[in-house]
Amino acid sequence: MLSARLDVRRGQFRLSLTLEVPPGPTAIIGPNGAGKTTALLAVLGALPDVEGTLSVDGATLLDSARGVDVPVEERRIAYVPQDYGLFPHLSVLDNVAFGLRQLPADDRGERVAAALHQLGLAHIQHRLPGSLSGGERQRVALARALAMRPRAVLLDEPLAALDKPTRLRVRSFLAEHLRGLAVPALVVTHDSADVLALGGPLVVLESGQVAQTGALGTVHSAPATEFGQAFWR
Repeated sequence: MLSARLDVRRGQFRLSLTLEVPPGPTAIIGPNGAGKTTALLAVLGALPDVEGTLSVDGATLLDSARGVDVPVEERRIAYVPQDYGLFPHLSVLDNVAFGLRQLPADDRGERVAAALHQLGLAHIQHRLPGSLSGGERQRVALARALAMRPRAVLLDEPLAALDKPTRLRVRSFLAEHLRGLAVPALVVTHDSADVLALGGPLVVLESGQVAQTGALGTVHSAPATEFGQAFWR
């Protein structure tokens, strides 16, 4: 379980976020400027001066009142940005291994091999990202995230960069893998088809506030805001 009660100020924008995220995928939706990416970065630990509390699987990562703020590199939270963040000069194998450099070589090799196998990438492990399809790059980014054995996974519009045919193919693949994870996964998306495929709880962010949250069926059948109503049309 990921439990967050966070207050973030960035210039004139304020995000007040309360989340209880179970293992598996939870989608975050909202209009542009609602604070969706800011929410992910706050959980990741990549923003300064975040106040509140954050715990994952019982481990306290932030408690501003007690002066606890675990650095981003020690939180064991995997983040996949919209452009996947792959290093163009590194092979698939080296991209997946990049976050494991502190491990002994044998452990690193075992984790990388397992992630490549799990995501069906072993046959292209020596290729560079520039030679891959959009769907393959997305899988490499997810493999790199899973190789970390993270406490939680954060994905910022993971399918937005894909063309429509590729998006249709990759959507079910991504949903299946996220549902199989034993850790919370927060997924920002603008596409109702993504939300339906993920099938997990849903968080609606508007103007830096949680406007509605709950099971997918509940939020889908009784949206609480005008944005929520329009989202399903």
